[in-house]
Amino acid sequence: MTHFSGSAEVFKWLEKFINFERIKPLPGDFKLERMEALARLAGNPEKSAPVIHVAGSKGKGSVTAMIAAILEAGGIKTARYASPHVSDYRERIGWAGEFFSEEIYTGAGNELAALAETLERALVPLLPGDEGPTFFEMLTLYFFLCARLAGAKAMAVETGLGGRLDATNIVDPLASVITLIEKEHTEYLGNTLEAIAGEKAGIIKPGRPLILAAQKPEVLEVFRQKAAALQAPFHYLNDEAAVENICINEKGTKFDLCLAVGTGGKTHLKDLFVSIPGEIQAYNGALAALAVRHSFPLIDDDAIRRGLSTFHLPGRFEKLQGINPAYIIDGAHTTRSVEACIKTFITLYSSGGILLFGCADGKDIEAMAKILVPHFSAIIITAPGTFKKSDPPKAYDIFRREADEKNKTAELFLIEDTAAAIEKSLEMSRERQLPVLATGSFYLAGEVVTKVILR
Repeated sequence: MTHFSGSAEVFKWLEKFINFERIKPLPGDFKLERMEALARLAGNPEKSAPVIHVAGSKGKGSVTAMIAAILEAGGIKTARYASPHVSDYRERIGWAGEFFSEEIYTGAGNELAALAETLERALVPLLPGDEGPTFFEMLTLYFFLCARLAGAKAMAVETGLGGRLDATNIVDPLASVITLIEKEHTEYLGNTLEAIAGEKAGIIKPGRPLILAAQKPEVLEVFRQKAAALQAPFHYLNDEAAVENICINEKGTKFDLCLAVGTGGKTHLKDLFVSIPGEIQAYNGALAALAVRHSFPLIDDDAIRRGLSTFHLPGRFEKLQGINPAYIIDGAHTTRSVEACIKTFITLYSSGGILLFGCADGKDIEAMAKILVPHFSAIIITAPGTFKKSDPPKAYDIFRREADEKNKTAELFLIEDTAAAIEKSLEMSRERQLPVLATGSFYLAGEVVTKVILR
């Protein structure tokens, strides 16, 4: 019988399960019925507290964390599930603003290990298809077990990949929240925005409200039709919220928010603040506030204000402390997220800095290179660590071609060893007194934290 003595042991044990974050899955590998069977064997811990469920292509991690922080500020002890992590697995599973206690992690881990041993000893298959659970399925169940053991009064749950077949989609949420949709994971979700939106719309539940971020017209129509088919109340950010007077500085983002929810007229919240710089964070905050208002209508304005001000999430335009000139890490790895990231970087530090770039296979390197190349005097291409497969020489060739066309004076370096590339970026930053942006992957952000902050 397995007994863990700490959270590190639990996460190390979880890594023995097949991990589609490390290896490329086949489309048929995602099976929600397997997760449903696992949850039943564990006594359905996903039903232990009300859930707000969040999906989307961009901003879902921030929105999930903001929702949790607002609920916490309103006196509702809220567990939060997110992915990926930057430097510690516990970033994925914990309270709104802190980790669970080690007793919770180990207690829930022992429950999970006992379930795994039951599966191994069973004389007849207990899971559909006689297939073992995956890492993400076990990690998701682990979160629900932790939340139940900790006595959480609410849960803010972020999807992993897609929505319809995601392991988190066993919940029956108070509300489904969907952030901006863009092309991503096309081999699994489809090659068009409409197809991707259809997969994300799979988290909408009959009669449960949908809270939707601003979308392109063709995407908006997909969600309108799905919500109507399920008789799910439809709440569109552009119809029920207005974000105004956005002001960005190195410390974060200040903005005003007008909400029109229910029959009580409009609510004006002045001088809201989140500690992450970026215009997108104001809109993430608006979506989170709208979701909370529809799910927990007794949460007041002060809780929204305090929750947003205390919200923090690693790897989202994060300025590393104690390093000068500024060193920014950002997990942006899609076209729109890179656009938002570079817009904020230029606003704060202007063009001409140093870029450290590394992304996993399957990302749209061409699109990201077009956005990034014109704004840097030096560009270092590397691997985003070893967690995921990558091809730095391919990325370098793409960036080189883009630089030859649009930024001929930029210096380009290919340094495949991630640690050496990070050291090169620090060295050049000190010598030239230029800021650094490290982006392209949350895994690269994690490598920077490990090599720079934790050394």
